[in-house]
Amino acid sequence: MASDGGAARGGLVCVTGGSGFIGSWLVRLLLDRGYPVHATVKNLEDEGETKHLLAMDGADTRLRLFQIDLLDAASIRAAVEGARGVFHLASPVILHQIQDPEAILSHIHAISTLANNLHLTNELLVPALKGALNVLRAAKDCGAGRVVMVSSQTAMVPNPEWPADKVVDDDCWADVELLKKLQLWYNVSKTEAEKAAWDFATKEGLQLAVINPALVLGPTLTPSITASLHVFLQILKGESFDMDAFFIGSVDVRDVAQSLIALYENPSAQGRHLCLESSQRMVDFTNKLADLYPELPVQRIQEDKQQWVVRAKDPSKKLINLGVRFTPFEKTISDTMDCFKSKGLI
Repeated sequence: MASDGGAARGGLVCVTGGSGFIGSWLVRLLLDRGYPVHATVKNLEDEGETKHLLAMDGADTRLRLFQIDLLDAASIRAAVEGARGVFHLASPVILHQIQDPEAILSHIHAISTLANNLHLTNELLVPALKGALNVLRAAKDCGAGRVVMVSSQTAMVPNPEWPADKVVDDDCWADVELLKKLQLWYNVSKTEAEKAAWDFATKEGLQLAVINPALVLGPTLTPSITASLHVFLQILKGESFDMDAFFIGSVDVRDVAQSLIALYENPSAQGRHLCLESSQRMVDFTNKLADLYPELPVQRIQEDKQQWVVRAKDPSKKLINLGVRFTPFEKTISDTMDCFKSKGLI
């Protein structure tokens, strides 16, 4: 649980990506704490996005949904108008191969805070970066006092220059050129979007805090599972995923939501915040799963290729100091499994 912070409770907040895995939990916890909430969705006519949100306690009087397009600044501004604070979670997550990523990347560095009239369409990179800038611009123009943005641990690693004996922390940035070489386009999008956000906040004087979660697991409030849970489900079913370049552990979705609130309610919280229960390697992760569920065809990793990952308990010290208490790995996995069973997925 996160401790009460300095930000005034009850003021209107906006949550972009409010219908997602993390967003739904964040909206629920904000409503539980008495906040009025503007939450954004991609399609107001899609009950898969809206029904579970509108059914939450307090939603009838304190939740309003907005349909936005990350590339449409006007739609974002309508959702942000009047909010004291903004939680920016909305960002595309795509598992299949991106079409023509290099053509997209050639435009990335041309996008700035003045690029509101550019109409670049693609699946992942431009929406992540330009969408983040559109949200930050709306927050600045509408007078929001604070923005808390969800980036990713994939914006931190791989970093070949990081000391071999040092636990990955908030100062570590992913090597974008290496990410492109490895064709990890989602990781590129998160890294570029976060860098652009920091540049914007510095130039515009916007109060910004960023959270960098690891692989997010736990029970979902959404009717269907999203990307990280899909990856986890496939691992349980015997599939293997090459995440050696960037995997450093996992975190419970409920802890991510609590961390976001802690960052918002504590204005003294500045900079980046790595968010994970413990620093571990893929071999640790998969072998623990195989031990916990011997009846499932989880593939044990025979060769540890992650010597660069320094194992550590409680690596998210900045969040712990804000009052966040991380759910033990076994509890997160058990609750995720119960969720899968309730949905008939396993």
